[in-house]
Amino acid sequence: MLNPQLNKDGELQHLLTIEGLPKSIVNHILDTASSFVSISDRDVKKVPLMRGKSVFNLFFENSTRTRTTFEIASKRLSADVINLNISASSASKGESLLDTVDNLTAMHADMFVVRHSQSGASHLIAKHLNDTKQSHVHVVNAGDGRHAHPTQGLLDMYTIRHYKGDFTNLTVAIVGDILHSRVARSDIHALTTLGVPEVRAIGPLTLLPGGLEQMGVRVFTDINEGLKGADVIIMLRLQSERMSGALLPSAQEFFKSYGLTPERLALAKSDAIVMHPGPLNRGVEIDSAVADGPQAVILPQVTFGIAVRMAVMSMLAGNQR
Repeated sequence: MLNPQLNKDGELQHLLTIEGLPKSIVNHILDTASSFVSISDRDVKKVPLMRGKSVFNLFFENSTRTRTTFEIASKRLSADVINLNISASSASKGESLLDTVDNLTAMHADMFVVRHSQSGASHLIAKHLNDTKQSHVHVVNAGDGRHAHPTQGLLDMYTIRHYKGDFTNLTVAIVGDILHSRVARSDIHALTTLGVPEVRAIGPLTLLPGGLEQMGVRVFTDINEGLKGADVIIMLRLQSERMSGALLPSAQEFFKSYGLTPERLALAKSDAIVMHPGPLNRGVEIDSAVADGPQAVILPQVTFGIAVRMAVMSMLAGNQR
């Protein structure tokens, strides 16, 4: 079966998930992002790679950080950006998702950046565009349900490569609410695709999904054991808004058992880096002393995210066959 993300020439047509994406394309995105990093500072001039193209940000779910970085990346590429307030749009009046897409396509949309609370929403849009012979319109998944957040996964990989170079001798620990985290899934697929020999998932049993071992992940419920010798620590946000029922006693109890403190960080390698997709909850997932400390690379992640999103969008816009 053909990968729905690739065109007939094996080039990136949509970015829906890192799962199943060829290693060569993942590396190509990271390499392309490198050429944009120096121009990700706010004082740098635009590049004209998407001049005349229209990017529609379809955010059915709130996300200031992701939407803003996509908007900045689009403008850096000289694209026209349209942000839709979905809660006040036709979707809230009963119009279907695909009807909305068809109407916007008729307005000459070239790319949709889609964030949706339902897993598979961006796949549905991409399939519809392909089925209706509108393959010139590209879809970027900016997060769907618990399923995937591919550009976050890619910017995490860029950050790791920037600080650690080679992937093939690393131990990467992902800590926290893995059950509800689309970032964790995207990171795991990316890390295994890029050849990381040891990926660890650390959290309470109530926040660890089944099937992690089948994905090539070592599971730890003891954070102290899980952090030993780690090169990279990826902390996850505690997603209380997606939790149903009492999966945790309290945020304070979670911090006591799984929060990243300076003492726990000392169990990892001395040059380990600390990452977080944001927004971070100080005193819940991470101690302020760690978040603001020399090993944290949380703010560089945000900067690299602009470059990675520029890379993805410019590659999609260039792959028109």
